[in-house]
Amino acid sequence: MSQQASDRVRITHIGGPTILVEIGQFRILTDPTFDPAGSQYERTMKYIDPALSVSEVGPVDVALVSHDQHPDNLDEAGRASLSQARHVLTTPAGASRLGNGARGMEKWESIELVGTDGRRVHITAVPAHHGPEEVLGMLGDVNGWIVEWEGARHGALYVSGDTVFFDGLREIPRRYPVAVAVLHFGAAQTSVYGPVHLTLTATDGVQMAQALGEAIIIPIHFEGWAHYTEGRTQIEQAFRAAGLEKRLRFLPLGQPVALDA
Repeated sequence: MSQQASDRVRITHIGGPTILVEIGQFRILTDPTFDPAGSQYERTMKYIDPALSVSEVGPVDVALVSHDQHPDNLDEAGRASLSQARHVLTTPAGASRLGNGARGMEKWESIELVGTDGRRVHITAVPAHHGPEEVLGMLGDVNGWIVEWEGARHGALYVSGDTVFFDGLREIPRRYPVAVAVLHFGAAQTSVYGPVHLTLTATDGVQMAQALGEAIIIPIHFEGWAHYTEGRTQIEQAFRAAGLEKRLRFLPLGQPVALDA
């Protein structure tokens, strides 16, 4: 049975960690990054323009900010874009810094939002570790997200936020059937934290895919910034070696892709 237009799920990769999720008319923006290529920051540089501008994205029902403390997840133009969101969800510490009605979500806390079209969407904050144990205190809190909605046929949407693979992530598929997982790859690394990786390596991503059962895996956050150390090639190689390459779905930048969800 085909989905009605009002139930279709589309994802548009804007660049880095930023995606636009459209569930019918309900619109979700994750980790807004809209600064232009060439923007420089204390520990990194951006070298790919966003595929869509803030004005092209337009108003959204909710912005999911996994964390506010790093510019590759919330840059200056991204911060300004939050004014176009009816709701902003982030970590408790992030909400206190962002203000302007941002809501902090504790791990496993849920909220139901109602879109302008009356659609009800259920969002839950889930665990994420932005690096190994020895650097977590320096990097600050991060939330991943589970998104559930009326009319979903195969399960939830999971957005990992910036995280490495750790045993606590296995609890997510135990609690929620995940149909589509948007994972932050890139094996991010900066000199201030030493040789450790701060986001999923390709190998981490394989482990997460194995924990998630049959979920479609959409890699993002692996291109466009100087501190990413792995890209599409490494991801494809690792998934091919594990026999999981058919579950990978890379999204073209700036083009909405319909999902069977």
